Order: sequence, then structure tokens, then C-alpha cells
Amino acid sequence: MTPILPRETLIFTIARLLEGVRLVAVGASSPIPAAGSMLRRALDEPSRQVRLSVLGSVEHNFFTNGSAELFDSAGQGRLDAFFLGGGQIDGQANVNLVGVGDYPATSVRWPGSFGSAYLYFTVPRVILFREEHTRRVLVEKVDFISAPGTSPEGVYRPGGPVALLTSKALFRFDKARPGFTLDSVHPGHSAAEIAEATGFAYDAPAAPTQTPQPDAATLSLMRGRVLTELAETYPAFAADWRRDLAALVA
Repeated sequence: MTPILPRETLIFTIARLLEGVRLVAVGASSPIPAAGSMLRRALDEPSRQVRLSVLGSVEHNFFTNGSAELFDSAGQGRLDAFFLGGGQIDGQANVNLVGVGDYPATSVRWPGSFGSAYLYFTVPRVILFREEHTRRVLVEKVDFISAPGTSPEGVYRPGGPVALLTSKALFRFDKARPGFTLDSVHPGHSAAEIAEATGFAYDAPAAPTQTPQPDAATLSLMRGRVLTELAETYPAFAADWRRDLAALVA
């Protein structure tokens, strides 16, 4: 078996989470979500077409008016999937993009919420993605709610979180409970390690499964077409990926 890089596990997992989408958008500084979306598009051809918008890309963004078209598509129900990260994410899937401490006197200040709350409410398949899996990021309760994971009964909300993907594991989100359930553990990690690194409570099976890995054909597609397409928007990330691949056969 050809060794599979940790980033390739994440890319393949994102592609699986996007199965069935028609239109997916990827925000800024998101090479792994972009690669996973490109893989989903490649896997679905030629039987169906996935439309992809990658912010900052010339070749992989059909929007011509920036974020205005993105928000319009989301509000009209045409955007199927989007990705959100956060400096903090809690067990209710609340996201903090503002800072640490009591607002407005935050001790650490992050870039801000931008359109996260709007997209969280309107996009039906929001995937929370944060590589760092520590109690600093995955907290019991966020210090500031930039975008709420759930809404009170009676609030019209077609959108919301479906999953949380980190460098260690995949969690599914149950809106009815609400809360996370450990879905699978990535190779090289354990359920005990994940429990130690997670600051919020979650449900977990007695014996969690291992996160599925790509087969040879999918891996070839990922390291060929997807890597080439990704380099247009994320040349540094693509170069690092190529170096890691070269090290596998050195």
C-alpha cells in the first residue's frame, strides 16, 4: 500500500462529505477544503457537474462580483455547501471568529465574523474545519458567538453545521440533540487521544471506526489533477504537498 499523507486523509474526507452537492464555495486561506471540493468535482465527472467557487482563484471561481454573488446564491438556496473555521468551536457548534476574553476587551483579537453568521443560517451543508485539535480551539463554551450552531424553535433556518473535521477525527453534528458524535478516528490517532484533546463533551461509540482512506484510483486523481488545479490558487501549499510526496519515495 502506498503511504497516505495526513492532508490526503482530510482532502478525501471532505470529498466524501460533499457527495451529492451541486454548488460548493470555499473561502479564503482554505487549501484543504479547496482540494477536497476539487476532488469531489473530479470524482463526479462526467456523470454530473459540481460547480465550484474558490475565493481568490481566477480559474476556479465563476463569480464575477466577489462576495455579493456568493451571498445572493446562499440566500436563494442555490449554495449547497460551505466551510467555516474558528479560533474557538464549542460542543453546540458555535463558532468564535472575534477573539479570546470578554468582548470588547478581548486579550486576543482575530479578523472578525464577516459573513459567517449569514452563511451558517442559509447554507444547508456547512462543514466546520479546523486542523488544530486542542482544548484551546475545541472549547466547552466559546467566548464570543460569531455564528450560532443552532437556533431557537420557530426560527427559520435552512442552513447549519453537519460535521466537524480536524487533524485527528471526524465528528457528525446532530441538530436535534444538539451536539457532536465522534464518527471516525484518523489513522495514527486514538479515541483516548481525541478525548484528551477535546474541551467539549460529545457522544462516541465504544469502538470508533477508522476514517476511510482513498483507493489507488482516487489517490492518483488527488495527486495528479487535483494537485495541479490547486497550485493555481495555493502554490505554496501545492509545493509542500509535492515535497511530502517526494519524501515518500526517497
